[in-house]
Order: sequence, then structure tokens, then C-alpha cells
Amino acid sequence: MSVDNKAPEIRFEGFSGEWVENYLGELIDIRSAARVHKEQWTEAGVPFFRTSDVVSIYKGQENTKAYISHEVYNSLSEKIGKVTKDDLLITGGGSIGIPYLVPNDNHLYFKDADLLWLKNNKRLDGYFLYTFFFSEPFKKHIKSISHTGTIAHYTIEQAKATPINTCYEEEQTQIGNYFQKLDELINQHQQKHDKLSNIKKAMLEKMFPKPGVKIPEIRFKGFSGEWHEVVLSSVIDVRSGKDYKKLGTGNIPVYGTGGYMLSVDSALSDNENAIGIGRKGTIDKPYILHAPFWTVDTLFYAVPYSNFNLKFVFCLFQKIDWKRHNESTGVPSLSRAAINNVPVYVTNELEQIKIGNYFQKLDTLINQHQQQITKLNNIKQACLSKMFV
Repeated sequence: MSVDNKAPEIRFEGFSGEWVENYLGELIDIRSAARVHKEQWTEAGVPFFRTSDVVSIYKGQENTKAYISHEVYNSLSEKIGKVTKDDLLITGGGSIGIPYLVPNDNHLYFKDADLLWLKNNKRLDGYFLYTFFFSEPFKKHIKSISHTGTIAHYTIEQAKATPINTCYEEEQTQIGNYFQKLDELINQHQQKHDKLSNIKKAMLEKMFPKPGVKIPEIRFKGFSGEWHEVVLSSVIDVRSGKDYKKLGTGNIPVYGTGGYMLSVDSALSDNENAIGIGRKGTIDKPYILHAPFWTVDTLFYAVPYSNFNLKFVFCLFQKIDWKRHNESTGVPSLSRAAINNVPVYVTNELEQIKIGNYFQKLDTLINQHQQQITKLNNIKQACLSKMFV
């Protein structure tokens, strides 16, 4: 084991002294499940966890669930015991070392070889142990035992031999509680972000006419009548980005397909607000460019004509499936002609402004939550590197 200093850089008040060096197998029982054959899976019953389930939970995503019958669960649990609150399931194949902290005593079972079972004997705080698997010491260890060029595996014996430095239970609890609160805040902002994103997606469908229909489902009070079908060339002037020789440290932002790059001093910057969209590579992520700006030659930018609202036109761009207009079998690409020929429905300028402002407010709220998620994740990563040894 390392002879480095065993006291973390950041510590809660009242705690001192070095942490104790251990191996995970010395502190906790690490085991696997009894075999369940795929033909024993059912569509309802006791949840049956696989690597994909743990990874999906970690990423906040949904996946197709698997189950086993209560009869199979009872039979197997009599042989190996039951998974209970504060136990951990750890991915052992593919994306290795991702933990799932069992939140309650509800019945669940898991796939052998896919997942390792850390049976918590209460010597370690559950959330402290869960958080350890995201810490820098564990990341360094898992990297050191991974085999380059092969499918990664994390076995029971490797888990038992994983070094872990621990502190007294009171300090573990403080650390576990701190990271649990951080994770709860991140999840709260993520849920609000996702809810607003879903609202935006639904409203983009309902506040703009569907193909062949000239009136939207949802409309602001005071507006009526049909919208008009036109092509984008009637709405915007599509211009090409420019090649550049040298980027400096001026105050003119330079944009590429990935967004903001650097700044430049230039008398050739554009002084009209526009919508940027990639002409090569990333062609389906439009964004608003506020003048003055400079764009590189992998980017188109579209300046709305005087009777079209920028924020409304940005909504039109977000509704379009740009990948359908890809003109390359290799790197995705758009042409000016392809953009100009896209059919869209438009309304009068007053309704455009109302719609554009509505979606701008939604985007502002979505971005605020994303900024908080990024900020909290940065805090979490910094603390993970300084609160474990």
C-alpha cells in the first residue's frame, strides 16, 4: 500500500488524525448471486438487476426491466441471503466499478458475473462506501488493474483486494451525508431541467402547425387565422463563415460548430444577430449568435429578414430534422441550397414575438438549471479528490 499522507485535504471540523489503510475484503463481505437462466426471467415479479440497470440508474436513464418470479427469488435467497438496505451492487463487466446503493429492503435479485454484491455489515456508512467508488483513489486503482484492449472486468477477488482508507464512523457519516445532499441537489436540478426540456419539446410540437395543417393546436389569446407555408429562403439570408488566419485576444467572439472558440480583433465581424448552424460535422445543433461575432468556415449563419423575429426563427430551426437534409454519406454536411429549400410555416410578426419570447423564457430556465448542475458537479468532483485518501 501507499505510504502517502493518510489525512484528506478537506475535513469537517472536529476530525483529525490519519485514516486507516484497509483492503475492501477485510471490511465487508463481497459475494455474487446464484445463477438465474434467461428462460427464468419474467415480465413482472421481483426486479432482476443487470449491469445495464445499474448503469441506467447512474446515468438517470430508463431501460427495459427484467424480473424473476417470487418463487425463484425465495428459493435462491434461502441459499445465499437477501439484498437489503445499504448493500451495494457494483458493475463487474463492461463499465466496471459503477455502484448502486440499495435504498430499502424491497425484494431484488441480480445477475451473477454482471454484478458484485457488497453485503454491508454496518462497519461502513452506506453512502460513504457508495461515494468511495467515485473517488480519485478508487479511479486510480481501477485504472491500474484494467487491461488495455480487452473487455474490462472487476472480479470478486479484485474487489476484495481493492485498497480503501477509512475513518471513524462519525466522520464517515458526515462525509456520506454531505455527498448525499449534493447528489440530491443535482438530481433536483436535473429533474427540473428534464421537465422543462420535455415541456419545450411538447410545445414546439403544439405551437407550430403540423405538416398539412395551417393552424397550431395551442395559440396565445388574440391570435387566429391560418399560418403560411414558405421555404426558409423567404425567411433568412444564409451566409457562410470565413476562414481565418490568426486568432488573437480581441473582444470579437469566434464561433465554430461546437460553439464559442476564441476571440479575435477584426473589422470584418458581423453586426446582425443570426442563427448559427454547422455546415459540416455537427449539423443539428443550431444556436443564436449575438452581434458582433465571427464564424469559421465550417459554419453557416442565418440572418432573419426584417419582418421575421430572431427568436421565432430559432424555434423553426430547432423543429427541423436537419439530419434528413444531410447531403453526405461520410461526414454529415449541409449546403446553402438544402437550408433554403426547407419548408416551414410562419405567422405574423406580433405572434412571432409572443412565441419567440415564450421559448426564450423556457430556454433561460433550462439553462439556469443546467448551470446549477454543472456548478454542483464541479463542486462534487473537487470534493471527491480532496475528501478521500
